[in-house]
Amino acid sequence: MLESDDGESLDASIRKPPLQNERPTSMVVEILVQSCAMEDSSFSMMMTPKLVITSIIVTVISIMIRLAYVIYQSSKPLKNLAQQPFSTLIVLGSGGHTAEMLNLISILKKDRFTPRTYVAASTDNMSLQKARVLETSLVDQTDDEKVTKAIQFMQIYRSREVGQSYLTSVGTTLFAICHALLLMIKIRPQVIICNGPGTCIPLCVIAFLFKVAGIRWSSIFYVESIARVKRLSLSGLLLYKLRIADQFFVQWPQLQLKYPRTHYVGCLM
Repeated sequence: MLESDDGESLDASIRKPPLQNERPTSMVVEILVQSCAMEDSSFSMMMTPKLVITSIIVTVISIMIRLAYVIYQSSKPLKNLAQQPFSTLIVLGSGGHTAEMLNLISILKKDRFTPRTYVAASTDNMSLQKARVLETSLVDQTDDEKVTKAIQFMQIYRSREVGQSYLTSVGTTLFAICHALLLMIKIRPQVIICNGPGTCIPLCVIAFLFKVAGIRWSSIFYVESIARVKRLSLSGLLLYKLRIADQFFVQWPQLQLKYPRTHYVGCLM
């Protein structure tokens, strides 16, 4: 071992730097890991709102494209329909609505629109009774028991009764919509025929939403009441403006001129 003049070894004279001035490799690695983690966290925080916004935009665009497709397909004329029966939902209303609808049903090809389901408001006791009389007469003419089994009569809660306050009608409207949804799931009609009663609105809206969602494609045929000469009824106006009805028929030529997407078919009464 080499020694210096004062007797101390050279190895001993070579001193390491103070421990507090050291930066061990493990500490450096830990700092780098923490730095990367902080960068990843800040990057994720920046990306999360962007991903949410992008997802919302893509969803909205997809819904709009599907909505445009449904409206376009619904507005096309019905051609080359398969020669097979269509399950049909017929919406009845109090007063003249039922009389007009039953008169229309009596001239339809019954074998094409079967099975048939008649729906009326829960407070309307006469409409379904008149529909039963009509169907009984049709069975007597055809003498077909299968036709009788293919006919159903159902009631639906009304959104608002005559004279009911608008405040309380909010709850009854929501209840009526839920009931209409259950009926549409149960019936699953291919064709809906209506002519103006407010009862048809929740049913037609749900049928339209089913088309948009791809659940069930129900063709909605709306026949405006013969009593409407100069303007559409409120129900008809809603279905016309919102493009919910696939085919919209009027019985006066001036209505067809005022509402160009309607079809004039003459007086059906």
